[in-house]
Amino acid sequence: MSVRIRFDGDELVGRDGQTIAGVLIAAGRRSWRTADGAERGVFCGIGVCQDCVVTVNGVESVRACQRAACDGDEITREIR
Repeated sequence: MSVRIRFDGDELVGRDGQTIAGVLIAAGRRSWRTADGAERGVFCGIGVCQDCVVTVNGVESVRACQRAACDGDEITREIR
């Protein structure tokens, strides 16, 4: 089964149970957050480093490596 999400306006398709980070990486996105002028993406993959945070359905600072992508999620990058 697949899930469809929107990331910064682009529709991406992932597998049921896949993390947001997994969907983004599979779509060729290696970074999706800017901090101190540097691009960030998955670093630790276990939710410790917070480099992969995104805004999901209006909720800020969601760890993309920890949250499963759900059909219809609206996701945007965070710039800090």
